[in-house]
Amino acid sequence: MVKKEFTHLSEKGVKMVEVGDKEIVRRTATAKGKINLQNSTIYMIKNNEIKKGNVLTTAQIAAIGAIKSTHHLIPLCHSIIITGVDVDFNVQDSYIETEITVRCDGKTGVEMEALTGTSVALLTIWDMVKSVEKDENGQYPLTSISDIIVSEKIKK
Repeated sequence: MVKKEFTHLSEKGVKMVEVGDKEIVRRTATAKGKINLQNSTIYMIKNNEIKKGNVLTTAQIAAIGAIKSTHHLIPLCHSIIITGVDVDFNVQDSYIETEITVRCDGKTGVEMEALTGTSVALLTIWDMVKSVEKDENGQYPLTSISDIIVSEKIKK
C-alpha cells in the first residue's frame, strides 16, 4: 500500500485564523461611508419619488442582509451570531452618509460585517437611483461612493 502525502496549503497559502481558544466577549463595530448624488436625486429620495420605491428602507434591509451574509462573501471571515444592528442615514443636499453599528457576543470581531453592510447599503442606494443619476451618455459623472471606514471598534 502506497502512503499518500498531503500538502497542507495553509503552510503556503491562506488559512482561517483559529479562534477556538479565544474568550467570548461583547464586540461592536461601527462603519461609515457616503454616496455623492445630484441635488435633484436627493430631493426625489426625500419626497419618495424614486420609481423603484423607498430608497433608504431598501438600503437598510439590504445592509442587514449583507451583514448576516458576510462570511459567505469574504472567504476567511468567520461565521458569527449577530446580536444587533443599527443602520442610520444622514441625508444632505449632495450626499447621503450611512453609519452602521453591528454587535455580537463572540470570539472574533464584527468589523467586516459593519464594512460589508455599509458598502451594500451605499450600492443599494446607487442601484435604486441610477436611472435619475445617469447623464445623456448613460454615465454617472457626479455619482460616487467614498469614505468607507471603521469609525469605532469596541471589545468589552
